[in-house]
Amino acid sequence: MARVVVDVMLKPEILDPQGQAVQRALPRLGFDGITDVRQGKRFELEVEGPVDDAALARIREMAESFLANTVIEDFTVRVEESAEGTTAGAAS
Repeated sequence: MARVVVDVMLKPEILDPQGQAVQRALPRLGFDGITDVRQGKRFELEVEGPVDDAALARIREMAESFLANTVIEDFTVRVEESAEGTTAGAAS
């Protein structure tokens, strides 16, 4: 089983109030030196079988018509390599 990741971000010319709120809060929390923050969405899709050109085309179609509002958002699609036997955890 393969994992395909679709990242959706507001287009650069679109105002991002959520990102701005985070950017303004960072210095108050002791995180200096961050000049801009943009907020987005990440979709992880588990795909049965091989992820060939046809599967990626269908996923791009899905992203364009359902996962992203292409009037105000851009998206990228990529295949994420799976590491069998490992688990992802939060950094401490």
